[in-house]
Amino acid sequence: MRAVVTRVNSASVAIGGETAGAIDKGFLVLLGVGPQDNEAICDKLAEKICNLRIFEDENGKMNLNLEQAGGALLVVSQFTLYADTSSRRPGFSRAAKPDLAVPLYERFMDQCRQRGFQVEHGQFGADMQVSSVNDGPVTILFDMD
Repeated sequence: MRAVVTRVNSASVAIGGETAGAIDKGFLVLLGVGPQDNEAICDKLAEKICNLRIFEDENGKMNLNLEQAGGALLVVSQFTLYADTSSRRPGFSRAAKPDLAVPLYERFMDQCRQRGFQVEHGQFGADMQVSSVNDGPVTILFDMD
């Protein structure tokens, strides 16, 4: 699995001009699933992201995690994280097919909810418009391959 996690002051995702999910302070998570991914990898990624300490403490140091900062997550499926860029026109055959990707995308969000977080999301496979107000900016890449 791959994830791009951005610390945000706010983020939202719209589908067909209608807001599907929105958060204030927290993480915008662009989540990609590869064909080799499984539940154990998914659970480990959720644990890592939910405990990521990238919010500033009283001394201005990145030392607080999502819970300590009172944040939420906006999770957007992003198969393009598995793009093959060896040519000018990217290929996406390295991304998992929906029969594997959808359950792992749902499981990732469930794992975050089980940790007590508000989780908003887009719709798997939809044409989405994502907006965010990045904080910092702070963006972290996770590659579980």
